[in-house]
Amino acid sequence: MALVDDTLTDEPGFRMSEATAGDFFALLKPRVMSLVVFTAFVGLVAAPVTINPLLAVIAILAIAIGAGASGALNMWYDADIDAVMTRTAGRPVPAGRIRPGEALSFGLVLSVLSVMTLGVLVNWLSATLLAFTIFFYAVVYTMWLKRWTPQNIVIGGAAGAIPPVIGWAAVTGTVSLESAVLFLIIFLWTPPHFWALALFKSEDYARAGIPMMPNVAGQASTRRQIFAYALILAPVGVLPWALGFTTPAYGVFAVLLGAGFVWYAWKVLQMADDDHVMKPAKALFGYSLLYLFAIFAIYLADCVVARVLAMGGA
Repeated sequence: MALVDDTLTDEPGFRMSEATAGDFFALLKPRVMSLVVFTAFVGLVAAPVTINPLLAVIAILAIAIGAGASGALNMWYDADIDAVMTRTAGRPVPAGRIRPGEALSFGLVLSVLSVMTLGVLVNWLSATLLAFTIFFYAVVYTMWLKRWTPQNIVIGGAAGAIPPVIGWAAVTGTVSLESAVLFLIIFLWTPPHFWALALFKSEDYARAGIPMMPNVAGQASTRRQIFAYALILAPVGVLPWALGFTTPAYGVFAVLLGAGFVWYAWKVLQMADDDHVMKPAKALFGYSLLYLFAIFAIYLADCVVARVLAMGGA
């Protein structure tokens, strides 16, 4: 249980917070964190050199804490709009279980802890990238882009795309073309993923005053842009094989996964403006999650198998 300063409440003195450990865990956005951790882990394992297992664990833990810090800062700042959106109204801050000051303090402490841990115990390049990611998500995206432009998720998507680069840098101390390609896959995946969500949650975003693409440019324009991004993402997903980073097995799976993404995006493109069920958009949203997990899992498996075979042949 946390102590709350009387500057954060109307009551005098100190009193015990009613927040539970589960509420603070929810502040970390665990579902988002899990994706960040997974993609960072792929970048770490795919790097061409090895790292001490203990340092690898420390690096992944620091990245996870940094991702959680970003989520806490996001929930602190967005409490006003979260309160009027059905999918976010139950979050700890708008629901009143955690006070804004607690969320802010929690996020700031975790931010410093994660960056310093990664810098002191692993290397400062990965720590700098983590610090930039936290700043970009919490300040540039959350405080500025999200409420200002319908391109919010396009530009802001860079924050979610950096984790595999951080994982790679934690091992090698460098940023490479391989890690840049992993970044590009996530960066191009982000707009169609979130715009699919925005299509069937447009009323939520309208109530909150967030200029998501369907609310600003309309459904038809959003559907066309989703399809355009899908057409770009599909071949980019194959780049690791085309550039010689993986075996043809990865290339085959990437082609099939990319074709599936294009097909689901095509179904969204064919939707009518008055489609209130939004099944194609919901289907694309679900498939996009599967796509990103699968493309990185296959990349990881390909790298591990290739390394094992190389060791066996040595």
